[in-house]
Amino acid sequence: MPLVRVFVPLDREGLAALRRSGELGPAPVAAHAAVAAAARPTIGNDEEEREYAAWSAAADDAASVVAQGDRRVVASADVDAAVVTRADEEGTAVEVGSAVPLPRIASFHVDEEPGSGIEDLLWYDITELDDVIALAHPTA
Repeated sequence: MPLVRVFVPLDREGLAALRRSGELGPAPVAAHAAVAAAARPTIGNDEEEREYAAWSAAADDAASVVAQGDRRVVASADVDAAVVTRADEEGTAVEVGSAVPLPRIASFHVDEEPGSGIEDLLWYDITELDDVIALAHPTA
């Protein structure tokens, strides 16, 4: 089955639930993806451009849900294409129709400093989940 890379913005509760249950959920999981049918004029047809647009949109969403003083977190995951549906016709928003198990998560992206720009998101492996939680939410 083909896979789709999705980018899921996470807040404190989402990270805690992932640690507790081993999955992102419950479904539907709001995310962004580089879906081929992207119609937004600012998104090109190049796969890398679409993926960057999706990743950027997820980072923007994470900024809107993060608590004061916390760092934004985006999880990158590979999910079955059959469970991904477009949430809007012009952008990158999608819904994942099933929970996303931890083994499907490829990486985490975390602000270098709270409120820093998208260019300052750092990459973390899934084996570093506890470090991501501690870094993203220092008072957790």
